Amino acid sequence: MMQIRAFEGALSARPDHGFQLYSSGEEAVAVGLCAALSADDQLFSSGRSIGPALARGLEPGAVMAELLGKVAGPNRGKGGRGHLAKPAAGFFGAHAVVGGNLTIAAGAALAAQVEGRLGVVACLFGDGACGSGALHETLNIATLWRLPLLLVCSNNQMSVSTPVAQALAPQRLSDLAAPFGAPGVTVDGMDVLAVRRAASELVRRARAGEGPAFLECVSERFSSHSSSTRETRSAEAMAAIRARCPIDRLAGALAAHGWPGRAELQAEVDAEIRAAVAFADASPYPDPAEALVDVV
Repeated sequence: MMQIRAFEGALSARPDHGFQLYSSGEEAVAVGLCAALSADDQLFSSGRSIGPALARGLEPGAVMAELLGKVAGPNRGKGGRGHLAKPAAGFFGAHAVVGGNLTIAAGAALAAQVEGRLGVVACLFGDGACGSGALHETLNIATLWRLPLLLVCSNNQMSVSTPVAQALAPQRLSDLAAPFGAPGVTVDGMDVLAVRRAASELVRRARAGEGPAFLECVSERFSSHSSSTRETRSAEAMAAIRARCPIDRLAGALAAHGWPGRAELQAEVDAEIRAAVAFADASPYPDPAEALVDVV
């Protein structure tokens, strides 16, 4: 979680950061989920992909290079935030279209099932995707075919600037799974251990052939929707939101058990991110001749 926070801070401080969707405040969702996954599993993310990619274990230098359009990125700088992917590392990839990853994740889960692989597919998306018909279609076919699929909603309670209560009828978004007979679980998305516990059980269930599930993680977004949008929440609201910091929460719990290492860990993370930035800066941009390579 500290790595994600420091990475995004370093990126956002640059004048060439480009259009980004940051995960600050939502780190516990990606980290708790990835802690429940094995090397055989695949993770899909939404366009808010930086946190999930780092939580899945992608090298910070390579991710930074991708976001800055450099050839040292996993997609040679052509994928960027919206299409960042490294399937060989268990990160099937990001999808820039809201809800666009849902049906593709179901397809990957079907492939794993047909090929007899033990891998589980996890699909991470925001509350805005819960208004898409693709979610219901995915829940329907995934339950019918008992696909090894875990749908994870990071409900940061704001679809750009629209509160979730003004856009979605269910009080708990996990209740959307009920009509299809799939389990729906809601947890505190600011508690990384709670996310890991819930995700681990639902991943175990999917791996055992018991079908899909829906995990809602109620989280908070510490910044505006994107690097190009203004903050619409009041200063008082933001202060209350930031007081729920998942990093402070876990660090406090560890300190209560005698862990003295936050300062040392922060120093390690800061050094790692400085190295990542230097690695990305040293990488060249793609040759213009590559513009149509990999384009289907």
